[in-house]
Amino acid sequence: MAYIIAEPCVGLKDKACVPACPVDCIYEGEKQLYIHPEECIDCGACVEPCPVQAIFPEDELPEKWQFYTEVNANFFPDKSDAKAWEGHTPPPPSSS
Repeated sequence: MAYIIAEPCVGLKDKACVPACPVDCIYEGEKQLYIHPEECIDCGACVEPCPVQAIFPEDELPEKWQFYTEVNANFFPDKSDAKAWEGHTPPPPSSS
């Protein structure tokens, strides 16, 4: 299981979670930040610093955002937003 970054991060990309990650598995794309599912050690250190509550354990991801598991995984290995969002419509950027 990995942690997943969901819709509240789209367009915002606050990055407070990045220095909290002990294994540097959070990457920045054009639309949002992404957690590499194979590098994540499931420690949860990134959750609390996120100012918009966008990070969830995979098994606690709200149903409406379940597709973010695929979006996060598809971002890798190329680190491509286009590949990440293939087959999905990204929401408009957050105005937060």
